[in-house]
Amino acid sequence: MDYDGQLQLYAAVAVRLKEAHATVRALQVPEGVRMALTRKLLVITAAAKHDPAAANRRLERFMADLDEDRIPGEEL
Repeated sequence: MDYDGQLQLYAAVAVRLKEAHATVRALQVPEGVRMALTRKLLVITAAAKHDPAAANRRLERFMADLDEDRIPGEEL
């Protein structure tokens, strides 16, 4: 991947991570669940520093789970 492509990917992942954090903050879930979700986002954030493409894939799965109400630790 060229340098510009890498920067665009970093920027896109950063924007999506920011949106994901806002989504998690807005969820009506117990605090323990929110903390677990936030930790997952922090792991994805750390991964983005080394492999933004893999972090982007993990973030997509994370957001898809939230969109489909698959929230770990919450009994539905």
